[in-house]
Amino acid sequence: MSLWIDLDTLHGPVRAWRADPSGPSRGAVLLIQEIFGVNAHIRSVAERFTAAGFVALAPAMFDLVERDVELAYDKPDFERGRALVTALGFDRAMDVLAAAMNLLHTEGLRVGAVGFCWGGSLSFLCNTRLGLPAVGYYGARSVPFLDEPARAPLMFHFGERDASIPPTDVELHRQKQPRAQVFVYPNAGHAFNRDVDIHAFEPASAALAWQRTLDFLAENLR
Repeated sequence: MSLWIDLDTLHGPVRAWRADPSGPSRGAVLLIQEIFGVNAHIRSVAERFTAAGFVALAPAMFDLVERDVELAYDKPDFERGRALVTALGFDRAMDVLAAAMNLLHTEGLRVGAVGFCWGGSLSFLCNTRLGLPAVGYYGARSVPFLDEPARAPLMFHFGERDASIPPTDVELHRQKQPRAQVFVYPNAGHAFNRDVDIHAFEPASAALAWQRTLDFLAENLR
């Protein structure tokens, strides 16, 4: 079953897309959006997690700035998404994610964070600030935070052809988070998991990263 629910946060109500497996869950995934909102693609990722046996909860982070944001992948919406990220800020974003985590914890669920792009950087902060096992896909904004110590297992996925994340930044992840698993996919660019975007999607890399993510969650949420 999948539906919108309401989250109470320190800054007001926020919607969240929740998807539950049909049988017993293996834990919960705090699913963190790209800069395009909890759009159809992110909701489809939630469904994939439930198919693997996990509860998935994806807060609509931009609700604190503007409600019902679902953006496309063209330049105008890209710029709008970046503006919304700036307006929201990292601190309020983390307060939203903490509220979502607390809701899942009240249900007795073990929680991990998985985020994409901007959400990939937020998933890293869910590890260092909230203590969650976390997987970050191509988080281009993580470098300023890499000195924060990890509090749980970490995994990072990067595309070797990602122009927004240079090899030096990937190497900083290895140096500053030496216990993290860092994977680089030679044929992939940015957003290689985004299967609705023919300019970004790289099927082989996405499939391998997805399996590694599921294995990570199974290991760390059991």
